[in-house]
Amino acid sequence: MYQEEKTFTLRFSLEASFPDEYEGDEDQLAWAREWESHMKPQVLKQVFESLRQQPGWSSHVRNRGLSATDEIEIVVARDFGKPVPFTLSS
Repeated sequence: MYQEEKTFTLRFSLEASFPDEYEGDEDQLAWAREWESHMKPQVLKQVFESLRQQPGWSSHVRNRGLSATDEIEIVVARDFGKPVPFTLSS
């Protein structure tokens, strides 16, 4: 089957600022743990909820060998060999 691809990148860069007297690692990267344990799961949940609402499209996570703390690739695919499901608009 013939397949076309396009890449779209949405990158999050995490930053934390501290006062000048901060010695470094005093918080043991608590701000980064907050992203991993609370914020990132919520963002991913919202992304997949939105993608599931698109008729004829599917989505899944693809692992390219990097740690999930560094990269999460989401494949959004449409198969034109399958009929688009009928949906009623509200």
